[in-house]
Amino acid sequence: MSESFLTAQEQTTDATALSVNLNKVALLRNARALDIPSVLKAARVCLQAGAHGLTVHPRPDARHIRESDVLQLSGLLKEWPTREFNIEGNPFHNLMDLVQRFRPHQATLVPDSMEQSTSDHGWQLPKDMDALRPIVQQLKDWQVRVSLFMDPIADMMIHCKALGVQRVELYTEGFARAHAKDLQGNTTHHARQAIQPYIEAAKAAQALGLQVNAGHDLSALNLKYFLTHVPRVKEVSIGQAFMADALENGYASTVQLYLDQMTGALKP
Repeated sequence: MSESFLTAQEQTTDATALSVNLNKVALLRNARALDIPSVLKAARVCLQAGAHGLTVHPRPDARHIRESDVLQLSGLLKEWPTREFNIEGNPFHNLMDLVQRFRPHQATLVPDSMEQSTSDHGWQLPKDMDALRPIVQQLKDWQVRVSLFMDPIADMMIHCKALGVQRVELYTEGFARAHAKDLQGNTTHHARQAIQPYIEAAKAAQALGLQVNAGHDLSALNLKYFLTHVPRVKEVSIGQAFMADALENGYASTVQLYLDQMTGALKP
């Protein structure tokens, strides 16, 4: 990765960064024409409380995050030069236009369809490589770090490296579901089994010089376990569970709750 892709945090620490996904704030806001709750205010409070970055996943139908939100958040982050802006989405829908205009620190490429309520799988490599190759090169030409949303399959990491991306984001719903079974049954074996592909995929990626992000259904209940077992995760992007906790505890307290889980993780 060239120096232009690195933030101060990446240059000075191996700590995992917390990026707060703001989609659910926008979804609630869009239910009425009152502009409440404010996406911008939520972002500001989270940054003030110590969040390392912000994530948005704009959809073509603007059912939650809108282009106007991306504009405001991009402006806000200029006040926080060590914090990061991650825009994620399908590069064959509306993502590339937004990235070209706002130049976030990171673009996370996700293979979701327009009708999906949420992402549910990673890219299929090498099948998708020819379509992705010019997209990745364009993003790199814009000096935007590229992260590829991937299932935890170690053998696919060599194809990610061949595409020239800097990071992979491991899709963590499978782990989260297994961990939830253990919580319900007061056991640990589901999580132990489910975490192994993530450990293997992370190690395979890192051996190739790729950095590893993680996201989807991570929560205050499973984050510490995940980071204790999966080595050197650079960033976790969390929205649904974070906002559910924030409804009860407030944004600032929820940021601290997640940071506590992260710092409490035993580094593998």
